[in-house]
Amino acid sequence: MKPQFEANGSWDRNLERGERRATMKVKGKQVAIWSVVGAMLFLTSALPSAYGLDFPMTSHIEIDGEGAALAASPQIESAAALYGSIELAASPLGSLFSADVALVSVISRQIEMARTPIGAKKVAKDILSEEYGFGQSQFTCLNTLWTKESHWNYKAHNYRSGAHGIAQALPASKMEVISADWRTNPVTQIRWGIRYITMRYDTPCKALVAWKKHRYY
Repeated sequence: MKPQFEANGSWDRNLERGERRATMKVKGKQVAIWSVVGAMLFLTSALPSAYGLDFPMTSHIEIDGEGAALAASPQIESAAALYGSIELAASPLGSLFSADVALVSVISRQIEMARTPIGAKKVAKDILSEEYGFGQSQFTCLNTLWTKESHWNYKAHNYRSGAHGIAQALPASKMEVISADWRTNPVTQIRWGIRYITMRYDTPCKALVAWKKHRYY
């Protein structure tokens, strides 16, 4: 009986070792699987940076009702579309995004153009015509007025009175009604100046008449 007992004990030990090896293999496979999952998650989070795009941790975007409706609909159907493929560009959401980018580009070019007196005059003339419906005669009056005030220099500053910019706003902080970048953005200054003139004098020519009489407007 003893030899039989020893034989059975050896068999039990062999069985126990086999089970341990099998358990270790299962655990090894689990570790390998989770390693692959972790690597995929890392690559997914790092993908935007791999294309040289740095995204802020948080952002605040305001969109109108139409944009909200588009955002709520399932426009993005794949990861490829999410990262700028043809599918996204062809979708309504992609078209909306492209229009916004084009608008930002136009505004940027307009600001850069207005940093020179010639460019500032062109921007002002376009705003007068397209947004206020004024013709050449009103622009001629505006040109005369702001040439006397600042020579169309967006950096012009009167250290005695504090008047600043192309339209020589006094106090200069009034221009914040248009935008907080009034110190350095000539388009902000032009828009504020035209708004001020139309609200107080109706037209640039009437503002020029007031300037000739009082030497300010």
